[in-house]
Amino acid sequence: MLKKILLSLASVLAGTMMMAQNHDFNRAPLLEKDYAQLPLGSIKAAGWLEDQLVLMRNGMTGNLDKLYPQVMGDRNGWLGGDGDVWERGPYWIDGLLPLAYILDDQEMKDKVQRWIEWSFASQQPDGYFGPSVDREPEFGLQRNNSHDWWPKMVMLKIMQQYYSATGDQRVIPFLTEYFKYQLKHLPETPLDNWTYWGRMRGGDNLQVVYWLYNMTGEAFLLELAELIHKQTYDWTGEFLKGDLVRKALSVHCVNLAQGFKEPVVYYQQNKSPEQIEAVKKAVKDMRHSIGYPTGLWAGDELIRYGDPTQGSELCTAVEMMFSLESMLEITGDGYWGDYLEKVTFNALPTQITDAFDARQYYQQLNQIELTYTDRNFITCYEGTDQLMGILAGYPCCTANLHQGWPKYVQNLWYATREGGLAALAYGPSELETKIGGRTVRIKEETDYPMEETIKFTVDFDGAGKMAFPLSFRIPQWSNATVVTINGENVDYAFDEANGVAKISRKWSKGDELTVSFEAKVTVSRWYERSAVIERGPLLYALKMNEKWETKNHNEKHNGRYGETYYQVTSDSPWNFCLLESHLTDDSINVNFVVERVDTDGYFWNVENAPIVIKAKARRIPTWTKYNGSTGPLPYSPQYRVELGPEEDIELIPYGCTTLRITEFPTAK
Repeated sequence: MLKKILLSLASVLAGTMMMAQNHDFNRAPLLEKDYAQLPLGSIKAAGWLEDQLVLMRNGMTGNLDKLYPQVMGDRNGWLGGDGDVWERGPYWIDGLLPLAYILDDQEMKDKVQRWIEWSFASQQPDGYFGPSVDREPEFGLQRNNSHDWWPKMVMLKIMQQYYSATGDQRVIPFLTEYFKYQLKHLPETPLDNWTYWGRMRGGDNLQVVYWLYNMTGEAFLLELAELIHKQTYDWTGEFLKGDLVRKALSVHCVNLAQGFKEPVVYYQQNKSPEQIEAVKKAVKDMRHSIGYPTGLWAGDELIRYGDPTQGSELCTAVEMMFSLESMLEITGDGYWGDYLEKVTFNALPTQITDAFDARQYYQQLNQIELTYTDRNFITCYEGTDQLMGILAGYPCCTANLHQGWPKYVQNLWYATREGGLAALAYGPSELETKIGGRTVRIKEETDYPMEETIKFTVDFDGAGKMAFPLSFRIPQWSNATVVTINGENVDYAFDEANGVAKISRKWSKGDELTVSFEAKVTVSRWYERSAVIERGPLLYALKMNEKWETKNHNEKHNGRYGETYYQVTSDSPWNFCLLESHLTDDSINVNFVVERVDTDGYFWNVENAPIVIKAKARRIPTWTKYNGSTGPLPYSPQYRVELGPEEDIELIPYGCTTLRITEFPTAK
């Protein structure tokens, strides 16, 4: 045993020495990329973003084995036990691993390592790995379909991240042998042989195949990639020629999020512009059918038309984030950076409690209470699906939510093919990497998205100056952008097609690059022509009093939904409409007044929201509550309808709310 441990440590250390300072921009014949991910751990969160990760460590993410032991404990099949053998265990590790290495937390690394080591040890002579025994059903566990391709796709992502963080050379032959196994067996047992999930989510498998090809150059991997693409649902064809995203009930909400990246992932091999055209067309089609202003869509669990009282699943948010991060790296198109921030800063924080001790299965854009109520959802899970709890609704999101924030941190920075660095998403962070053999450090200071100014401070080892290009995304919403170095305005090259600016210069230690964007209040139109107030990457929603109470679940559920949950109610009026005369281009920034509020600490809640937009509105007395939700959204604009007197209202960032109105009817 000691010999095995020493060999394992030697392998890790050797890998660390050899690690990807040769940043991977794709090996021929794959598409040559302009950007590549940096090794996991190179980017550390700072400021509010570090606080977010620490809350995760102290809450569900760092302790899910204790909070959800029936699935994440020793009985899990991915630890050799007789319990759950499907997706939930790998889902947790897919978020726990990047969190552990970004925070450099040994206790979390040790938890991860158990799952890694068991997976290595489980590999059979033919290349298969993972659980291999199906057992009788047991309440609360998924004990069958152990051979299903889908949960192994999640473990492939984990192994790729593990290599990025440690350089452990065992990963390369492990994946090589498994992919040989896939090439041999997929023709007879295709991706949907056990369940249909693998067929819908084959893009996750495809991504890791390309990653390994870039590491080894083995030709069989490109053959396997073509086979996986062929067996995966035809997202490209459906987006281009079908009506899937324009038709309710056509697909599972999370499958759409996970499948969304597949055309762009495969684009690296076939290089057809249709692959990019497909995903852009899908976004346009969703905009006027199933779409939400958060960048997501109505889906509870099948997709619905974009009524703001329909649900949006938490798994959809984190999986769409991962898809967008993948697409941003491959294409270098800042459009996907804007989209990523829209989902991250609006949908993600509102669906998890401040202390990361509970989460909500579905969120509503117009959400006026979280109570035990059977709402108009496809699957309502006995009225628990809107509650904040560990297991309320369905447990997949309890396992899967953890990848959201850590992977966002990992995608704040990329290496560029020309030997520089690029910030294509924003948040407080500290980067340390090598350029030309020299260690470079960049400190990013900002409260973005709550402010629009970002300061980058450059440092590096060695004497003198250092030349490299530094790129940064200019969001489409910025009306004007001011760029300075050490307080002096500077020119920059701008790639208008991709929305990315670049400064190439010889940097001195301590140089400060400051980028300031200009955000204005705007209005966008959604379901029933309702009005949504936006500013920069943030949506703004009605501020409501929130009364949080801890409740016990009904005993009849036999613990299925956990023991306790949070109920959230309000005594605030909510049935407001906005006035069309206040929403014109000339009047909106006069009638919607932005005020900064001094707050300390965690700002993703009602009490500490750092920005308030003050406005006037009137109530619609006939718009009333129905079955725990707002009643049908009145069509906008309302004519000749009885309205209450004009009142002052406050709007705060959507991500700071739990209860809210986001899509407002309007009246003349």
